[in-house]
Amino acid sequence: MNIHEYQAKDLLRRYGVAVLDGHVAWTPEEAEAAAAKLPGPVFVVKAQIHAGGRGAGHFAADPAGKGGVRLARSGAAVREAAAAMLGQTLVTKQTGPAGRVVNRVYVEAGCDIARELYLSLLVDRAVGRITLVASREGGMEIEEVAAKSPEKILRAAIDPASGISAFHARKLAFGLGLTGAQIGAFAGFVSGLYRAFTELDASIVEINPLVVTGEGAVVALDAKMAFDDNALFRHRELDQLHDPAEEDPKEREAALFGLNYVALDGTIGCMVNGAGLAMATMDIIKLYGAAPANFLDVGGGATKERVAAAFKIILSDPNVEGILVNIFGGIMRCDVIAEGVVAAARETSLTVPLVVRLEGTNVALGKEILARSGLKIIAADNLADAAEKVVGAVREAV
Repeated sequence: MNIHEYQAKDLLRRYGVAVLDGHVAWTPEEAEAAAAKLPGPVFVVKAQIHAGGRGAGHFAADPAGKGGVRLARSGAAVREAAAAMLGQTLVTKQTGPAGRVVNRVYVEAGCDIARELYLSLLVDRAVGRITLVASREGGMEIEEVAAKSPEKILRAAIDPASGISAFHARKLAFGLGLTGAQIGAFAGFVSGLYRAFTELDASIVEINPLVVTGEGAVVALDAKMAFDDNALFRHRELDQLHDPAEEDPKEREAALFGLNYVALDGTIGCMVNGAGLAMATMDIIKLYGAAPANFLDVGGGATKERVAAAFKIILSDPNVEGILVNIFGGIMRCDVIAEGVVAAARETSLTVPLVVRLEGTNVALGKEILARSGLKIIAADNLADAAEKVVGAVREAV
C-alpha cells in the first residue's frame, strides 16, 4: 500500500525524522490558510499523487507549463499555485501518459538547500536483509544513477539479529561527504528511519532528496513510503491512509473480490491461477509477439462468481483485443473455472477471441462445459499452443 508524501512525513515525524513544517489542503483557500501557519517567506506547493517526478512533470491541460512542485512567496501566490493544480491531471514519468488527477496539495515551508542527497531503506532480497541505499546524486531517479554511475550508489545491509548500529550511519555519512555535526544529525535521521521502517512493516522508505541545509541540518525534503499489505492487519491506523482515488478502478474492483490484478498496457487479457504461472503466461505472450493487458491471479480457491468477476474486469479494459485463460487445476477445479468463464462470457456478450487452456483437477468436465456452451471458445492443449492461438486469433480479428 502506498501513501502520500504528507502522510509519510507525518509518520516519520513521530519517529524523530527531521521534516519541514507543512499542511495538506483540498482547496485553494485551504492552501492559502496553510501558508499563513508557516514561517515563510518562501513556500512550496506540492501536488499529492502516488508517483514520483512531480516537479519535472506537466499538467495535461498545459503541457508546456509548470510541474507539480512550485515555489510561492506569498499566501496569494500559494492560492494561485494550488488552484492551477487541484482537479488537474499531472503527467510524470511514473504515471505514464494517462497521468493522475490531483485532489490535494501539500503546502510546506521552504528551506535553504546547500546539498541534495539520496537515501532509502528497502528489503534487499539478494542478501535477505533490510538495506540502506544512499547516493550523493539526490533529486535524480536512483535507477538512472545506478545505470550511469553505479559506483555512486552506497549500501549498508543490516543484520536482523543485531539491528541497526551507529557504524551503519557513519559508513554512509563518510561516503556522502558529510562532516562535523552533520554526521551526528545523519545518524539520528537514519536511526529514526529504520525504526519507522521496521515497526510499521514498510516495504520501502525513500527520501529523495535528502537535503543538507545552509545551517548544516539534515532534512527530508520529500518522502515516499509503501507498506507490506500482508502486515496491515497489525496496523489498522495505516488503513485510514489508503487513498482509493490513486488506484486503477479495475484494481479496486478486483480487490473487492480478493483478486490479484495489475493493469498493464498490452492487448491480451490474462486470467491465470498462481503468480508464477501468471508470469510465465505473460512471458510467452511476449514471446509470440503480443503484450499482456494485465496480470490477474484468481488464486487457488476461487468460486464461480469470483471467476466471472475476474473475466468482467478484464473485459472492462478497452485495450483488450483477446483473452487467454490459463488454468492448472490443483486446489482450483477446472469445472469451476469453466462455469465462471461461460457465465461471464454470456453476460458480457463477448466479442473478442477467447482461448482457454485447462489442465488438472476435473479437466475433462471443464472442457465439456466449455464445449457445450455454444460459445466461440478456442481450446488449447498447452501453454505455447494457447499463446500462439490467442495472438493469431487477435491478428486475424484485426
